[in-house]
Amino acid sequence: METTSTTTATVKHHLDLAGRTVLVTGAAGFIGAALCRRLVEQFDDITVVGVDNFNDYYDVSLKESRVLDIECAVDARRCLAVEDNDADARFELRRGNIADRDFVNAVFDETRPSIVVNLAAQAGVRNSIDQPERYVESNIVGFFNVLEAVRNHPVDHFVFASSSSVYGKNRVVPFSTEHCTDQPVSLYAATKKSNELLAYSYSELYDIPTTGLRFFTVYGPAGRPDMAYFSFADKLTRGEKIQVFNYGDCERDFTYIDDVVEGIVRVLAAAPVITISRSPFAIYNIGKGHPDKLVKFIILLADELKRAGAVAPCFDASAHLEFLDAQPGDVPVTFADTVPFERDFSYCPSTSLKDGLEAFVQWYVAACEQQGRGHAT
Repeated sequence: METTSTTTATVKHHLDLAGRTVLVTGAAGFIGAALCRRLVEQFDDITVVGVDNFNDYYDVSLKESRVLDIECAVDARRCLAVEDNDADARFELRRGNIADRDFVNAVFDETRPSIVVNLAAQAGVRNSIDQPERYVESNIVGFFNVLEAVRNHPVDHFVFASSSSVYGKNRVVPFSTEHCTDQPVSLYAATKKSNELLAYSYSELYDIPTTGLRFFTVYGPAGRPDMAYFSFADKLTRGEKIQVFNYGDCERDFTYIDDVVEGIVRVLAAAPVITISRSPFAIYNIGKGHPDKLVKFIILLADELKRAGAVAPCFDASAHLEFLDAQPGDVPVTFADTVPFERDFSYCPSTSLKDGLEAFVQWYVAACEQQGRGHAT
């Protein structure tokens, strides 16, 4: 059973984000950190409470670096506030695991957020096949703990991250929130679908204004090193082969991080009041709405690496592609139906693949130089 309809616009209650306390779980993650930084940069007198357990799924120093960027943004905002006699912004970091119910309850008791954004999750489709218990602990137990805290500490809006992976074996494109999503092809996707069902139930039972967001292949500066584009850059700069699965016959709806954050901010300020399902619940895709071939993505990435001097000008990316069969958990295409989101929020991601990859490569090259890593040139 699906929980939304794209045929009718969702009635929204506008929320002014200025002066609020917004709790963001997964605050040291790729999307979470970018969102926290945007909130403290844009809104007056806002308090952003960031929660993260800093697990070692990938390099913890990258997570620490993201948090430092948020704190630098707060300091810059504070300096401007003093000069302009304006309101500043605050960021509070709480280190802990959302799978620890006592920790979650303590954070809610102490901070009393009026908006909660759950972005904490154990990420990675393929890794979920090998380490299922980590995904159940974080994505199901942890999510339940956050839901319970939201129920016991009423909020004006609960927003949570789902994933395009819930579409699983769906072959009808573009992917619509009206489509069936009961055939996940990875445990990660199954945990995300369970989040949607749990959130809907809590919204229905306890009148919690709730919005779920299905993200489509988010990329950009300071991204997750386990994501394919990050490893592609590593391999290209080292002159190594890139394994391209499903013999290159795959497309992804690559969505730039700034576009995703803009979408989330618009969602935060518009809590659902009523939908066709008669509960204050809505779910949307956040994607560019235009899939690109994976091989095209790799070639464009190589071109940007050439421009940045990270690989030789004569570098031939196509000669470094190794085509293989599809892997378990992979899907051939992701393609977001963005019409409902554009209708309800007057926004659609627009950053071109070239511009997004240019920004990523600039960050990537600087990060490599800072770490003392060489490249192929």
